Amino acid sequence: DVLFQSIADQVYQQRIARQLSQAELAELCGTAQSAIARLERGERPPRIDTLQRIADALDCELVLTLAPRTQISSST
Repeated sequence: DVLFQSIADQVYQQRIARQLSQAELAELCGTAQSAIARLERGERPPRIDTLQRIADALDCELVLTLAPRTQISSST
């Protein structure tokens, strides 16, 4: 999925920018290094609470947006 790969790429880029290993990021998040590796490979969709912990560890803001795909008609 393109969305999950985009998230994986962003996590990787932010981790590298902060010169953290996967193990170091995992320790900051309270998870296993293998979980960070799976996320960065885009193997499975990350949970929102996991993304929030990773964002906090990377000193990033997690931004989620719901945008309508279709026009919503007004019935007034």
